[in-house]
Amino acid sequence: MHYRYDRKIARIRAGEYRKGDFMIADAKDGDMANPLVLAGPVWDAKGKLLRHRTRAEFLDVVTEVVQQDLLDIMLVSASNLEQLTKAGAFKGTKVKPAFRGNDTTDVWGVRPSGYGKLGPSRPFRSPSLKRISKADLSDLALYSVTFNNDLEADLRSLEAFRDFREDAIQNGITYFLEVFNPNVDTGLPADEIGSYVNDCLLRCLSGLLEEERPEFLKYPYNGPAALEELVSFDPSLVVGVLGGGAGTNRDTFELLYQAEKYGARVALFGRKINQAESQLDLIAMMRKVVDGEMMPLEAVKAYHSALKEKGLAPVRSLEDDSLVTEAVLKEAVSA
Repeated sequence: MHYRYDRKIARIRAGEYRKGDFMIADAKDGDMANPLVLAGPVWDAKGKLLRHRTRAEFLDVVTEVVQQDLLDIMLVSASNLEQLTKAGAFKGTKVKPAFRGNDTTDVWGVRPSGYGKLGPSRPFRSPSLKRISKADLSDLALYSVTFNNDLEADLRSLEAFRDFREDAIQNGITYFLEVFNPNVDTGLPADEIGSYVNDCLLRCLSGLLEEERPEFLKYPYNGPAALEELVSFDPSLVVGVLGGGAGTNRDTFELLYQAEKYGARVALFGRKINQAESQLDLIAMMRKVVDGEMMPLEAVKAYHSALKEKGLAPVRSLEDDSLVTEAVLKEAVSA
């Protein structure tokens, strides 16, 4: 097997998970939401935002991160994967390339306020699996579904998911399934969102044969109880957590620590990596946290030391960056 991903996921499925097997994916597919803004920031010498990266600069950053060869998966859009492949970005590494297979309306992040709150998520697919397969770019796609406790909207999403699975099988494409928390007010109590998402996720997989099932899940961290409930129900499902917003670097490391502790085996982070002052140093610290070599607070301090050594100004002070700011992480915060 050429990719680390293949070896790791085989061991995880076989019940042989061990130190070092936790998989880290960099979700650099933000251009499917807003290419101009989500290419990432360019900071000045004082840590202030100058502008956003150009596409060429963004692809250079992706290449640099891939060539570091610490990641397990690099997720990008099909158009960027085509350019990266032509440029040989993945050569000499064991990083698995993957592409976003759909772009539902709730991720359309155009300025000023995006489409996410205009109504329940609607299914849509830009990429052609047939063309991607023919170009031999990757055999691993992300497919995303958002459930909203809305009969008609959720039915449309499930019908589109069914069509995608058939298309994927016909074109030799495997996939991992991303499920977001609802993008509009569902009328459900906040403390029931975790159980609601678990139920929707598991129910939508119940009718699928092995050939149709996802390689793993990309799933919001709704606290230890919800994650443990999902993980313990079906060990054949490899559960991964998504990163959500940027937050502090303590949030980043804390989410990794808690996710691994409560049974997740994959983390897919986008803005948490892409907005970092030094992406390579952040990824290196992420690896140490999930491998049990550092606690989250230690990793924050080590990251700031790395920034200082490189002469890079931190966006936040060490004190501020050491804070856990995301509410879902505070229940089981590490020492």
